[in-house]
Amino acid sequence: MIVAVGAATKRFNGMISVNGTGSFIWDMLENDITLDELVGAITNAYEIDAETAKAHAVAFLDTLKGVGAVAE
Repeated sequence: MIVAVGAATKRFNGMISVNGTGSFIWDMLENDITLDELVGAITNAYEIDAETAKAHAVAFLDTLKGVGAVAE
């Protein structure tokens, strides 16, 4: 679960439920990584091709950006 706290609650007053992949991506975002590095990490951790990994990562990141959980 991702829950807004502090100033973020002004933009997003709720929770986002994440699966294992979402949790993996969230943890990876603690590092200063590029999208290509994130896709590489996903493909290495899961049996998924790069195109599918990128599509899922971008969709998840867009959701996080939409609620102010991450910045560009």
